[in-house]
Order: sequence, then C-alpha cells, then structure tokens
Amino acid sequence: MSKDLSDYRKEIDRIDDEILRLLNERSKSVIEIGKLKKERDAGANLHTPGREAAIIERLTKQNTGPFPTDAIQSVYREIMSASLSLEGPQKVAYLGPRATFTHMACMQKFGSSAQYVPVHSIKDVFSEVERGRANFGVVPIENTTEGVVNHTLDMFIDSNLLIYGEVLQEVSHHLLSTSGLLDDVKKIYSHPHAIAQCRNWLETNLPHVPVSEVASTARAAELCMDEPSSAAIASELAGQLYGLKVVKARIEDNLNNFTRFLVLSQKPPERTGKDKTSLMLSVKDKVGALYDLLRPFASHGLNMTKIESRPSRRKAWEYIFFVDVEGHIEEERVKKAVEEVTPRCLFLKILGSYPAHS
Repeated sequence: MSKDLSDYRKEIDRIDDEILRLLNERSKSVIEIGKLKKERDAGANLHTPGREAAIIERLTKQNTGPFPTDAIQSVYREIMSASLSLEGPQKVAYLGPRATFTHMACMQKFGSSAQYVPVHSIKDVFSEVERGRANFGVVPIENTTEGVVNHTLDMFIDSNLLIYGEVLQEVSHHLLSTSGLLDDVKKIYSHPHAIAQCRNWLETNLPHVPVSEVASTARAAELCMDEPSSAAIASELAGQLYGLKVVKARIEDNLNNFTRFLVLSQKPPERTGKDKTSLMLSVKDKVGALYDLLRPFASHGLNMTKIESRPSRRKAWEYIFFVDVEGHIEEERVKKAVEEVTPRCLFLKILGSYPAHS
C-alpha cells in the first residue's frame, strides 16, 4: 500500500532527527580540531577557506539528487559557519551599515554565525584588522560597471595586511518604498555608485524625480522608513531589514553587475592549488618600463587577470601598479617571475596569495 501524508511526515521527522544527531557528532570533531589548531599556533586563523572549498566541491560532485546541487553550497556555508563559531569567535569588520552589498558579501563568505562589525569607512576596516579587533575585514575592490575602488587600492600602500580571499557578489538593485507603488515616489535616495549603475532606468522611468546621494544603500533604505513619498535604491536584504516593499526589482542598467570584494587578514591562508597572487609595485620611469614589467609574467606562462595604476602620491608622474596573476607565490613559476621583475622596480610588495573565487 502507498504511504499517506502522515507516513511521509514521520519519515521526514526521523531523517531530521538523524541529521541533527550527525550535525552534533560533526561539531564534536570540529571542537577537537579547534583545540589542535590552537595548540599548534595560538594566533592562527581558525578559518580555512581551502578546506571549506574542498568539502563543497567534493559534495557537489557526489550529489545524485533530487536535492539541488546549487543549494549544497548555501547549506554547508551555514553548517561550516556554525561549526567555526564553536572553535572560537570570528569577528569580521566591513564597510557598514547592515544590509549593504559588503555585508552581503561577508555573509556569503563567512555565513550567519560570524560576528559582524560594521564600520564607517574602508580605512576603519583596515584599522580594525590591523589592531586585532577583528579577525578579518571585507572591502570592495572593483565593480564590473563602475570600475576600481581607488580608496581600497590606496590603503594597501601603507598597510601590512594580507589579502586572505576574494568574494564576487552579484549587485542587484531594487527600488524600495513603504507603499511599493511607483506613483508615490517623489524623491529617491541611494549611494552614488548605485545611482550611476541605475542611471538609464531612472532617466527612462522617473526622469523628473530628484535623486539624492547618501553614504550607503542601507542608509537610503533607513531614510525611507519615515518618508512615505521617498524611495531607495538598495538591496533586497535592505528592504527586508527596514520593512520596505519592492517597487521595481533589478533596475540596474547592466544585468551582469558584480562587485569583487577582498578579505583582509594579518596572516596568509593555506595554499589550495587554485590560488591567485596580488602584487603592488612601482616601475622605474623609462622607455619600455611597462613592457619590461609584463614580460616575465608572460614568459613564465602566468595569466595576468588584472593590472591597475594609481599615482604614488610621493613623486609627480610616478605610478604604482596593482597586479593580479593566477597562481601561488610558492609556485616555482610565480616565484621566478617575481624574482625577475623585482630588479626592474623601485619597490615591490606581495599583497598575498589566496584562493580564487569559484
């Protein structure tokens, strides 16, 4: 005889009980691992991104369904986040306030069990990690529409922090208000970058509505709570947090709109085999200097995924280059390329080798 509804629910309850038992069994092993890590190095980062990536990759390959493969990463992100909190508190500083896209990138990387510390500026994020008040910091580095975040690049010039990882966060802007009605919108608030990313939609659909710049998309949502005739360009998370309704979803002009974030730490992560290395260097002012800089990377078969220049602020017409290459600094080909480049530079600084976002 086929089972009825109550039989299936009893079966699910039994399975849930077993899942809970296994989660607690897993947690006991995690606690023991935390003890061993502290015995080996009391100041080491408990978070190991390479190990987490390997777990998710293994499980997604083994999954035969019907549980969706895409959901495995989300489920295990939270399992590992909760497990990591058992080893010790993980404080993460980020450019606040809550519900910004930086906050969402933090959640994607560290899950909901980490302790998040919102601060007022990118400089404050660096400071929190440098002073040991946070284990990690998360800062934006570039956007597919607006380009590089110069303030973040400039902070690396004088900071000794290392890049511990990277996160690619999809940036999807919603128009939010208390009523959820387009006709009620008489004023719009948002961050300058969000406004720029939605400019065509605004000019087409609300050409006569004034747009005001504020410090963050989350601040824009907060302001709309008490202004029924105002709307905010912000994330869906901001709408949920501040009790706003969606007037129009996904109003960004470029649907392929992503922001890359960097994770900062005082210590480097473990090598994973799928790593990226970031460098900061200044070349001598001469004909062919940039060519001489790029040639060693090409000759050693390294894929350069990014190069960005900034004024050095120390001497007129002197520039600092920020370079990303695929590979780890401990790899022979990366090491040799850096050794060849170093004599051609006024200075060279390795910002870190870290797992590439997958």
